[in-house]
Amino acid sequence: MPKIPRTYNNQQIVEKLQLIANLLEIKGEIIYKTLAYRKAADSLTDLGRDINVVWEEGGVKGLQSIPGVGKAIAEKIDELLSTGELQFLNRLGEEVPLSLADLLQIPGLGPKKVGLFWKELDITTLEELEAAARAGKLRDLPGMGAKSEEKVIKGIEALSRRTGRTPLGVAWPFAQELLVFLRNLPEVSAAEAILEAL
Repeated sequence: MPKIPRTYNNQQIVEKLQLIANLLEIKGEIIYKTLAYRKAADSLTDLGRDINVVWEEGGVKGLQSIPGVGKAIAEKIDELLSTGELQFLNRLGEEVPLSLADLLQIPGLGPKKVGLFWKELDITTLEELEAAARAGKLRDLPGMGAKSEEKVIKGIEALSRRTGRTPLGVAWPFAQELLVFLRNLPEVSAAEAILEAL
């Protein structure tokens, strides 16, 4: 079966920029770099136009016309849209385990705390964090205590109760990509995605 071509929509680019910002903050990078990625992500969230159209019309310079997107970030978006890869994120993932970003899903847990757990206790996964919290290993860290440790445990429990369903914001863009692929097959005369409420 032919490979489905990879394209990125605005939300997927926003998620990449937010991931970079989170990893930089976990790493302890200077704050203005983190803020630059967050600002660019916010601008793309509010853009109101397809990022691919902006890019096709003006390349890197076109991307720089978006408020909050400077040359360095525009070049990274250009690389992502033209190659489907982002070497900067790949290198950052070698320095900071990408699994740390999963810990940010825990309610009340931010990049600084995640970075603290990683640097002080070498925690890189949700399972390791839960084991450390239940063993009372978090409470002696700077800025932590028994109450903070209990909040982490409750946050992990709340996260585990969430459903395993794929959010519409993730499923729908993928469905659109799949439709493009299917419609280009000579043996397919028509294809549509149907959104049904459960």
